[in-house]
Amino acid sequence: MVVRFEEIFGQEAAIAWLERAYEADRLPHGLLFAGPVGVGKGTTAKALGAVFLCEKPKGVRACGSCDSCRLMEAGNHPDYHVVTKELIRYHDASGKSKAIDFSIKVVRPELIEPANRKPILGRGKVFVVEQAELMNANAQNAMLKTLEEPYGRTVVVLLTDQPGVLLPTIRSRCQVLRFGSLGETVVTKELEKRGIEKGLAAEAAWYSEGSLGVALKWIEDGVIVAARELSEQMEGLSGGQPPEDLAGWFRKAADAYAEKQLERDPLGSKDQAVREGLAVYLRIASLVFRRRLVDAREDEERERACEAIDALARAEEYLDANVNIPLVFQQLAVTLDREMAGRD
Repeated sequence: MVVRFEEIFGQEAAIAWLERAYEADRLPHGLLFAGPVGVGKGTTAKALGAVFLCEKPKGVRACGSCDSCRLMEAGNHPDYHVVTKELIRYHDASGKSKAIDFSIKVVRPELIEPANRKPILGRGKVFVVEQAELMNANAQNAMLKTLEEPYGRTVVVLLTDQPGVLLPTIRSRCQVLRFGSLGETVVTKELEKRGIEKGLAAEAAWYSEGSLGVALKWIEDGVIVAARELSEQMEGLSGGQPPEDLAGWFRKAADAYAEKQLERDPLGSKDQAVREGLAVYLRIASLVFRRRLVDAREDEERERACEAIDALARAEEYLDANVNIPLVFQQLAVTLDREMAGRD
């Protein structure tokens, strides 16, 4: 079945705005869906595409039976274009790209040029750019005219969890719709509906902080089991029992994470996948201390939790700056050990 707006939960404000704009035939050419990963931005874009391209829509619902709807359901609609970072490789003549960021070499043939041509089926065109924050400045600047004046009935939807990374000129040409985190209870119930055991579902909802998409991915990738181990280590550290080899644990867990990502995308960058895995476990460690901060009863306990959170944030900044990985985590382990133990 094609995706419809009523099937999307937890994003009532964004859905209501889209429904009103669609019914009034006042959808802007550019939409920016901003919010955490895995909370329904992509699903909403697909629902919008289905009704926007449907030949016989019923109010704000795609009919589900026309040629357009059948093509949407099959995932090969010629006027529904999804631009992902994996397309970077198809436009890299050297064949060496690791799909890190979008350049104009991707945006021009995948979005700008087809946006200024007639639609194949005649209803219109929809373009969805996943991880839009990966577009570099030249690519974003090249999109400006398309966002303002595309050919015919066209909608461009940018998906991102980092709207501030996009140029102000891009943001000003789009209607920004905010997508919030889902409640832990909602995520837990949805996971259980998908056959996930109740205890694991609750853990995944807790660690993913209200992201159904992240929870599902982390269960599949074994992240939740590793997160459980990491939480125990962080609790031990808080109690004055530092792990024997915290840096080694992070590296081992990140390597396992990277292996899962390379199974999905064998041409991906292993180094990038390892760094992504390290960032995931830094986020989880920070979550443990943030929850501990909320429950802390003494000023000293709160201060140490804050220091640990700061140390983890610095480590993530170093990762983003491509600092040597072993150095980042050796320094983190020493810092956490010192601060949590209260040593100078």
